Amino acid sequence: MTVLLQRREGVAVITLNDPDRRNALTLPMSARLAELVAECEADPDIAALVVTGTPPAFCAGADLTVLGESREEGLRGIYAGFLAVARCSLPTIAAVGGAAVGAGLNLALAADVRIAGPKARFDARFLQLGIHPGGGMTWMLQRLVGPQTATAMTLFKHVVDATEARRIGLTLSTVEGDHEALVQAAVDLAAPTAGAPKELVLSIKQSLRTTAAQTRHDDAIETELAAQLTSMDAPAFAQLLAAMKARISSTATP
Repeated sequence: MTVLLQRREGVAVITLNDPDRRNALTLPMSARLAELVAECEADPDIAALVVTGTPPAFCAGADLTVLGESREEGLRGIYAGFLAVARCSLPTIAAVGGAAVGAGLNLALAADVRIAGPKARFDARFLQLGIHPGGGMTWMLQRLVGPQTATAMTLFKHVVDATEARRIGLTLSTVEGDHEALVQAAVDLAAPTAGAPKELVLSIKQSLRTTAAQTRHDDAIETELAAQLTSMDAPAFAQLLAAMKARISSTATP
């Protein structure tokens, strides 16, 4: 079982589990990762997804044997796993406890949010292998860290450690402790989605994607207005609003 799925109170944890090979992606692993992402999306009890790798690495990239023999079909097969994360309708968090290299960096970049352990590092390494970056890495990386750092990482062999990753906004936070502490921190971060209406969670994530591509504030207003009106017609809104009013009333009563 080189890719594992665990459910933790509404949050799915998918773990690349081939530590002897530093969780390097093979075609079957990538396909299985994509399958599990789809399974989580279809599960009404799953509200968010955490992806991680069994220590010591997060993911050391594509298996070099596969990479050396691949042409377009093989490369797209390697892409399939991290693109499933990138395209996932659920909120996603990458819990990066070790090296995220090449396609492993792509997997980390594909998540909505990244948190890191103290041993995390982010290493493009495509140039050192004599291969052009793939899977949309240059697009994802520049959007997160800007063109200067992206250029340094892809062309100047610059490797980003956990401290720098937090400083430049590549990760949200750094979690001290062992790997389980890192994964639990990711699950705790995702917990509010598990307690909210799933339709609303999915709608907000879709709006984040839509408005990210919009250039005008007015367009974003209209995007959000349609979704906001839909959410206000849902039974969950009336229930949550009534509960909040009741709490306010009880605290205001002498």
